[in-house]
Amino acid sequence: MYPPELVAPMKEELTSAGFEDLTTSAQVDEAITAEGTTLVIINSVCGCAAANARPAAKISISNDKKPSRITTVFAGVDVEAVAKARQYMLPYPPSSPSMALFKDGKLVHCIERHHIEGKPAEMIAGNLAEAFNEYC
Repeated sequence: MYPPELVAPMKEELTSAGFEDLTTSAQVDEAITAEGTTLVIINSVCGCAAANARPAAKISISNDKKPSRITTVFAGVDVEAVAKARQYMLPYPPSSPSMALFKDGKLVHCIERHHIEGKPAEMIAGNLAEAFNEYC
């Protein structure tokens, strides 16, 4: 578990852009199973989350079409929420950071860590935008 003071600015990077911080499994259940589309970002302390994932997530929501809900859980902090989000993301193996788009409770798009590492944020955001255009 990471100290709250360490992760607070990393969480705030997304919450200040409008992402809802989910900290319990019940919140994850409610967000993902709701009617419409939900983007879940599994945030992390790693460098690829800072350089690639969080910037990409923020860029992606400027797309004309976007999810009904934009949410985030933090690996190594929100243990219960992350575990629940990862259950919904099966058959993809756990990875942090990662991103998943759900429509009416069903997983329709997933970006794993190996698709994030070393990729420009704009490329990742473009991938998300394509998914938003198709499903949102």
